[in-house]
Amino acid sequence: MRSALKVEVLESAEAVAARAAAIIVEEARAAVDARHSFAMAVSGGHTPWVMLRALATLDMPWQAVDIFQVDERIAPHDDPDRNLTHLQESLLRRVPLPPTQFHGMPVESSDLQVAAAAYAAGLRQLQGPSPVLDLVHLGLGPDGHTASLVPGDPVLKVEDTDVAITGPYQGRSRMTLTYPILNRARRVLWVVTGGDKAVPLRRLIDDDQTIPAGHVRRESAMVVADKSAAAMLAP
Repeated sequence: MRSALKVEVLESAEAVAARAAAIIVEEARAAVDARHSFAMAVSGGHTPWVMLRALATLDMPWQAVDIFQVDERIAPHDDPDRNLTHLQESLLRRVPLPPTQFHGMPVESSDLQVAAAAYAAGLRQLQGPSPVLDLVHLGLGPDGHTASLVPGDPVLKVEDTDVAITGPYQGRSRMTLTYPILNRARRVLWVVTGGDKAVPLRRLIDDDQTIPAGHVRRESAMVVADKSAAAMLAP
């Protein structure tokens, strides 16, 4: 058994979103104090969009922030399936983040393998030969997936690149960060809400490595969950 995960349980999804936004600000300020920059990667989902709207109201050091995507569906620009569409509405149009400091995944490319390699190269250019993100925000699917690392996909076994293209999942292939870069992150912030997450969250807490989320490094990770998601956890 690996180290235990730190878990905070709050009353509602809205409270989780607000707390997660506050954690991001704390981590950003500490990173800027220590290293003069803060690089984070964000995932999609309803509660994360609320989290990012809350973040837009807080005192973030935006001039020192770089934002990457954890994953993105292969879909046209402005498609409602795109995480980018919601990320723009929730955060990017609301804050003074320099445009060059947001790094969207190039999923509209005609050659997705080349595009994934280019995104990995961009991470190396900004964060060094073995890129280390200051914070990665992750969600948890009912099937135990995280990022776009889903059960049975060959991407689960990728060890030689930080960005890869998945097979189809729920009708879309995706571009995703892989375990190597997720496991180098200084902080992993799991945001987990809803009763359909109760079983996978229990499995994550129990260090069940038969689910994709179970392979994310725990030593620097914490979970913020609502009561519905935490229903199967010990009181």
